[in-house]
Amino acid sequence: MADADDTTADETASDEVVAEPERLHGALVTSGPDGLVVLHPSRDELVAVVTALGEDGFHQCLDVTGVDYLRHPGRAELPDEITPERFEVVVHLMSHAERRRIRLRVQVPADDATVPSLFDLHPGVEAMERETFDMFGIVFDGHPDLTRILMPEEWVGHPLRKDYAIGAIPVQFKGAPAAR
Repeated sequence: MADADDTTADETASDEVVAEPERLHGALVTSGPDGLVVLHPSRDELVAVVTALGEDGFHQCLDVTGVDYLRHPGRAELPDEITPERFEVVVHLMSHAERRRIRLRVQVPADDATVPSLFDLHPGVEAMERETFDMFGIVFDGHPDLTRILMPEEWVGHPLRKDYAIGAIPVQFKGAPAAR
């Protein structure tokens, strides 16, 4: 004979409302360790999310950079819905009216290291996207002049990739005094 307190764990769990993850303009929202709001758009969503954030007042792009997580494949700070990839493009936007910054983290797979360029929305990213391409080999599709910016044109490889051979090629600085 069952009484009212014999509800099973499954029945209790089915009555609980599972909260949907917070989203902004379709991108998952988390909080960074520094307290910044962090959005996780896919590569396909990036331009639409940045456009929508511009309409919200985030008119300045402060930074575009890349990260190589080759040696951190199991990082846990990403939401469960996001599949970690080797590369990540990080974009910082600022709203001067609200005095707020927001960070976007876009996962980029190693076998297709391509993301859409933000140049049409923020022309000031021209050099930042070139630097990310030069150092990590991440291609910004639609960039007007995606050429090397720090390394010589004939340079082979991308020096900030974690699998780049350290010290294999001597670095030569322009104008450096000769060795004594």
